[in-house]
Amino acid sequence: MWIIFGVIAIVTTFINLYMYIAGKDYRLAMALGLSFTALTLCAEYSLVSEWVKKEDWSLLGEVPNYGRVLWFLTIASILLNIAPILLERKGKK
Repeated sequence: MWIIFGVIAIVTTFINLYMYIAGKDYRLAMALGLSFTALTLCAEYSLVSEWVKKEDWSLLGEVPNYGRVLWFLTIASILLNIAPILLERKGKK
């Protein structure tokens, strides 16, 4: 499930950027991109909690390295989704 949410988050982020470049209202796409990023993290957390419940320690051994990737992608998603707002404010000054 987290893969589906992640792909949707990436697609909506690029739609957000495209709509900003095209001069259209991008705020809905921005909200969707950030929302699906949050849903991706929630789904990933649920997956890891299931591993803990099943005591599957071999899979949990991979989580620390994978956590860094999730942090990086989440920060990148936030920055890309708010970039149009920041660029718009910079252009008004």
